[in-house]
Amino acid sequence: METDKSKNLIQLLLGKSQEAFIIGIEIYNKPTIRYRVEGFSFFICNAWELMLKAYLIKTKGEKSIYYAKDEKRTITLSNCIEQIFTNKNDPLRMNLERIIELRNTSTHFITEEYEQIYVPFFQSCVLNYCDKMLTFFDVDVTDKIPANFLTLSIKVSSIEPKEIQARYPKLIAEQLLETLTHINNSVPEEGNEKYAILIKHDIYLTKKKEIASASVAISKDADQAAFIFKNVKDWQQTCPHRRKKCIELINKEIKKNNINFINPTKDPSDDKYHTFNTSHFDLIVKFYNMKSNKEYCYIYDRGTTPQFTYSNSAIEFIFSEIKKDPENIIQNLKKQIKKS
Repeated sequence: METDKSKNLIQLLLGKSQEAFIIGIEIYNKPTIRYRVEGFSFFICNAWELMLKAYLIKTKGEKSIYYAKDEKRTITLSNCIEQIFTNKNDPLRMNLERIIELRNTSTHFITEEYEQIYVPFFQSCVLNYCDKMLTFFDVDVTDKIPANFLTLSIKVSSIEPKEIQARYPKLIAEQLLETLTHINNSVPEEGNEKYAILIKHDIYLTKKKEIASASVAISKDADQAAFIFKNVKDWQQTCPHRRKKCIELINKEIKKNNINFINPTKDPSDDKYHTFNTSHFDLIVKFYNMKSNKEYCYIYDRGTTPQFTYSNSAIEFIFSEIKKDPENIIQNLKKQIKKS
């Protein structure tokens, strides 16, 4: 049972955790800062450590964050990870362990190429943090930092071994190339969003010459005729709603229809006891695989992190599912996902 003292401590840790998280994002997304990799790895690890310690206090009590033989010292981030994410093959745990390795490396020496090696891990780590804040504490990080700022800016260019060997002393070059090989071998060919988000290059057409990187033209001498699109859809019209707007509209329907929706993580006395939130939305979308259904979702995939927008049909579907069992839907879906 949480005491008032432990509740206050949890809120203090969560507040500092989110501050560290935002500082890490801000440092990484400033192109003039050359300390980007080191700064981000330090602050993101600090954010995770504070958040996981808050979770241990919530679930196991205050003593759980101290060493048994030295109650004046709190446990490390690695200790927290081992206690909470007990599966060593958990992609999220493996992602954090990679970044801890980098943080420890960066206290000695790091080259600019490390940014290109680790950015897929950084992006996954950012999204994993947001996900666990929602799951563990029902805290939506996007209330403090806009969702578009969660996409990290990247510098992409190939890492050529000969160039590395010519640029750096032998020991540093060997360590960098060894790290590159080790990291590349650890990432599945199709990627894993909890471990490392692969960077893709998409080509799209624009009429604005000033932002185009290449020009194309129609030629009568082309080997193949142009494709003709018979059905053209404006997906911004078909799926106009971002997640936050969907949640707002669903809550309006719940209130309008006097649906007794229950948030199982809140006490009946809490103002948000009947509020449908981001974690509930993500749960339903995941359970029904709505992101792969074009009737419900459009994926705008032109950067490191895909952006998702949803249709009115998606909102109607989610509301219809809520109506079937508003008091138990969230708990039931969690149980079914856990079984699968």
